[in-house]
Amino acid sequence: MEGDKYWQQFLDETTTFNNIVLRHFLPSSWWVTLPHFLQSWLRNFVAGTLLYFISGLLWCFYIYYLKRNVYVPKDAIPSNRAMLLQIYVSMKAMPWYTLLPAVSEYMIENGWTKCFSSISEVCWFAYITYLAVYLVIVEFGIYWMHRELHDIKPLYKHLHATHHIYNKQNTLSPFAGLALHPLDGILQAVPHVIALFLVPTHFRSYIALLFIEGLWTANIHDCIHANLWPIMGAGYHTIHHTTYKHNYGHYTIWMDWMLGTLRNPEDDSCQKAQKVQ
Repeated sequence: MEGDKYWQQFLDETTTFNNIVLRHFLPSSWWVTLPHFLQSWLRNFVAGTLLYFISGLLWCFYIYYLKRNVYVPKDAIPSNRAMLLQIYVSMKAMPWYTLLPAVSEYMIENGWTKCFSSISEVCWFAYITYLAVYLVIVEFGIYWMHRELHDIKPLYKHLHATHHIYNKQNTLSPFAGLALHPLDGILQAVPHVIALFLVPTHFRSYIALLFIEGLWTANIHDCIHANLWPIMGAGYHTIHHTTYKHNYGHYTIWMDWMLGTLRNPEDDSCQKAQKVQ
């Protein structure tokens, strides 16, 4: 019984999230009679869609208009048509992307994972340690998932190639981050779910990290090299989109550095300058 009461906390929490999001954006008649799982999926879909459009529009407005020619040269700004295509591909996949957090929430609510409800249950030092281990697992998992989506030719042809039609600076934009085949996007997010079974994870931090992914993918597709070592920023990821065989990492360059797939933006710029000369 104590276990049931503990897991009920997660159900209560997701119910609160559902009410907050759905009540503000959809008529009650559209969702109140739905089963809890479908309400959670719909809440993730609505929140994910809002995050995608708000972050993408603000980001594009800032770097392409307010700071025109500061961060991105005029001839490297993607066309409106290219960005609309990215939005179209992303929105076709969004219902499937947001199914994954709904499934993971179901597993958490039923006590199948190592999730905990409050930081006070473990103390701040343990929370930070667990979070660091979680991020290492995610980095490791996404690196290998991403690399295999390139190395296994059928996976690349039928899944990942959808994303790699954006292979020049003037075809990449913050909207390209989620422009993937639905199964490709889910596979690259699966390490987040696997980590829940391997390391104690704070539930709200997990939900936050999933949605931070939306901001992160926008960031690494804006072609602006922030040069913040050891962060796998847009400078590194732009190289990935042009060479297809470097910089598979997600948050950091560590996996690429250890496994010999790292290509540095500064070195890439030097090589291009030498070719011009």
